[in-house]
Amino acid sequence: MTKLTRETLLTRAFSDAKNYPYGFSRSGDFSISESKALSQYGCLIAALADGQIAPSTTEDEGFVAAIHGQKAPETLAEKAWVKYQKRINRPKMGSIYGSHRTSLGDDEDSVVEDSDLEIEMDD
Repeated sequence: MTKLTRETLLTRAFSDAKNYPYGFSRSGDFSISESKALSQYGCLIAALADGQIAPSTTEDEGFVAAIHGQKAPETLAEKAWVKYQKRINRPKMGSIYGSHRTSLGDDEDSVVEDSDLEIEMDD
């Protein structure tokens, strides 16, 4: 298993296929500079946030402080990461139409069957 270092994490491009399958730059949530900062620094910031590596520079300490809300984000990478976290952790919007299951009801006995109805037709 390779040891995670600051240098190896900075060489990796960060992406989030679950929340941004087409990339940060094509999502419309981030500017071009923010998407570049996320791609460049995302792996490092994620490792710092998860505690996989310890901060080794003042820049890393700034990332950790911004991640935990101890200071306002100052650099472009810090601002982009905080914005990214707000976007992926926002509450999911509900549909104004509701779900199919909710509109029918959860009780299957409430469904009326038409087989008991008799229809008389005049000739």
